[in-house]
Amino acid sequence: MSLARLKKVRIAVSILFFALTAFLFLDFKSFLPLTVNKYVLYLQFVPSVLKFINVFSLLAAAGFIFVIVLSLFFGRVYCSTICPLGTLQDLAIYFSRKFRRKKKSRFHYLKANNFLRYGFLAISVIPVFFGSMFALDLLDPYSNFGKISANLFRPVVVFLNNSAAYALEKFQNYSLYPFELRTVSLLGAVFSLFFLALVIIMSVSKGRLYCNSICPVGTLLGLLSRFSFFKIAIDQSRCKGCGICEKSCKSGCIDNKSRTVDYSRCVSCFDCFNVCPSQGIGYLKPFKKKSNSAQKETDYAKREFIFKTSAYILGLSGFAFLQKKPKSYKNNSVPTTKQTPLTPPGSMGIEHFTSTCTACHLCISACPAQVLQPSYLEFGLRGMMQPHMDYRTSFCNFECVACTEVCPNGAILPLTLEQKKLTQLGKVRFVKDDCIVKTENTDCGACSEHCPTKAVNMVPYIGKLSIPQVNDEICIGCGACEYACPAKPFKAIYVEGNPVHLKAKKPEIKKLEEKVDYKEDFPF
Repeated sequence: MSLARLKKVRIAVSILFFALTAFLFLDFKSFLPLTVNKYVLYLQFVPSVLKFINVFSLLAAAGFIFVIVLSLFFGRVYCSTICPLGTLQDLAIYFSRKFRRKKKSRFHYLKANNFLRYGFLAISVIPVFFGSMFALDLLDPYSNFGKISANLFRPVVVFLNNSAAYALEKFQNYSLYPFELRTVSLLGAVFSLFFLALVIIMSVSKGRLYCNSICPVGTLLGLLSRFSFFKIAIDQSRCKGCGICEKSCKSGCIDNKSRTVDYSRCVSCFDCFNVCPSQGIGYLKPFKKKSNSAQKETDYAKREFIFKTSAYILGLSGFAFLQKKPKSYKNNSVPTTKQTPLTPPGSMGIEHFTSTCTACHLCISACPAQVLQPSYLEFGLRGMMQPHMDYRTSFCNFECVACTEVCPNGAILPLTLEQKKLTQLGKVRFVKDDCIVKTENTDCGACSEHCPTKAVNMVPYIGKLSIPQVNDEICIGCGACEYACPAKPFKAIYVEGNPVHLKAKKPEIKKLEEKVDYKEDFPF
């Protein structure tokens, strides 16, 4: 295959990865089976690493190992082909050129800011070893693409679907049906909008500047790319010094003056292959000796990395404040104060979940009940925007394990339906003084009607009235009772989260025995 065709292949593969990944978040009608998720996201770098750490499986490790091997052979192909955020930036660059008056590209060589990019890498990685995902949640490219898709693109798609459904309904056409989006997280939407605007502005003005200055995955793979078996380089014998390759380089890593390529910042987009009139740029043959200028630049970058990253590590001592354990939602003066937030089934508990989840919001998109919502400070600062069970929005479906099947990094581990039905996320609590049976002297029983395990039963109260009675041993903490409770402003019944998930007792099924007189004549 000629080098010029590599770009077409890369574009086709990147669009495929981008479309499939985006569809996972936008598929609110569940066209694709949930099992497709693990195949589509198998090569996403950070989720693959975290899943390997959590389940310690060679199968889970194969994803990021493949990316590492690919980088050691051909450089940062992941950034230009597999990463959906990288493709999103390429799309922004492409359309900006279409609407730009000056068709000439404005890209030029940019000096590497190693202090900035290695600093962001240190800030992202080091806290992970101390149980904090805060920085990685904010900087991981896949997770940020997920937040953008779930909090911005998905509501837009739902709005367009509902608008089309209502329009078709007027013509007696019911091929589309409206979808109820229960709520949109303000924090998730604001952060996603800010991040999307930042990435688009950076990519339109400076190309892949985000990938080469902020993205921790890009920086890490850039370090590996210094040792790539095949490297993109300028052929001194063919190069005419026209500078077209530098102007087309979206990474700003080609220096036409010194005729060198910064391998650590090259994202292997192959744009330079197509524009060079003399075919003077391509993959350097293995073991070919590099020029002195390139060697000196590499040595300097390594020394700068060691020195400045060490300074960052020493300055991270203040990061300890992120390790504060989540304690309560509100002031304890409110009778229905929750001391512990609830994590999804399969997450094992708060510690495992908050130290593993990258807040990609795929489980939020997959949850049919929409009970999973981005958190604010429920888990403390370190767990900001990680999903939590919001029982004011909805409740966990007793017959559903969707979130356990889609998590790409092992923060939510797979559960069978039988296991999920006995996994206790929390325990039910009843505040009699807030119940409308007592305050309004009226019938209710909504909590008992919705409880799938009958952990809430109605018992005689006053006269013909009945009032709830709870059995937290068989409660699984699904939140159906809390969601159904009509009491305001505070729920009379709510679920207190378990810091570590427990196993609930299996409810006893009592058979109704009815004596039948077979000698009696048939009634009709």
